[in-house]
Amino acid sequence: MTGSAAHGAELRAAAPTRPSTAPRAAALRAPLHELQFPTMGTRVRLLASDPSPLPNARAEVEQLAARLTRFDAHSELCALNADPRPVVPASADLRAAVRAALRAAGRTGGLADPTLLGPLERAGYGASLAGVPRTPLPDALAAAPARRAARPHPGAAWRSVAVDDSAGTIARPPGVRLDLGGSAKGFIADRAAALLASHGPCAVDCGGDMRVHGAHEVLVAHPFGGEPVAAMELCDAAVATSGVDARLWGAADHHLLDPATGRPAWTGVVSATALAPTAAEAEALAKAALLAGPVAGRRHLPHGGLLVLEDGAVVRA
Repeated sequence: MTGSAAHGAELRAAAPTRPSTAPRAAALRAPLHELQFPTMGTRVRLLASDPSPLPNARAEVEQLAARLTRFDAHSELCALNADPRPVVPASADLRAAVRAALRAAGRTGGLADPTLLGPLERAGYGASLAGVPRTPLPDALAAAPARRAARPHPGAAWRSVAVDDSAGTIARPPGVRLDLGGSAKGFIADRAAALLASHGPCAVDCGGDMRVHGAHEVLVAHPFGGEPVAAMELCDAAVATSGVDARLWGAADHHLLDPATGRPAWTGVVSATALAPTAAEAEALAKAALLAGPVAGRRHLPHGGLLVLEDGAVVRA
């Protein structure tokens, strides 16, 4: 998810060096120092009251991104997926990230399923899509199959994955591989924000998965372009947007799969934005709200949020 592009949300938070273009925090607050850099196929923004912890926060983001990516054969996640043993030693960081993904699956009844790597690869997302032309959203909508709400996979393979901190291991049956692409951004945003929070108001935007401390305004982009869908006031909270417009390729393929079919889900919802106490939870709820469709989607937004439907209508929770 890209926070300042056509998809996702844009954080208003002050940066004293670029007052004309940088987002702003609440009026009359001291400016925030900003650091931006590319990683995880998107841009990450760190905003802090004190610039001194920004380098450490960036290092944390980059080391976690390198550990959790499935696009680098040397990453720890790829090593886990390639290991034939049913129980594999794993670092504390990987264990925490996998636990967060499993918690998201449980929180959403299996809609946010981290065990769909095989179907993602078969759908054409086996490698990074950086540099691949994005299919225009109206073209994809015209070519998409009949709309239907997504469902959890009846096998619920994610329930067979176990994290054991006392043993320092992750267990999963043969053939079960993990994809942390979506959940990792929220997890990483939470981790980075924790490093900045002790220095005062701050915000972390990992490609649209945002965790803030203090008061901030977030603009939610409209997936069809134009004016923002909404301006949301956050204080010590998080927001995330999940949308089919983030990664579109081929005629009508995207990265948000129906766990029951393993195919890109076309539910009638183009994007969903969720508020939550943490970015990891917001990411999971936004994905589940989109996958559940226009009718059931709002039930996955208990802390607030909104859905944007295919006709551009905005449904608020």
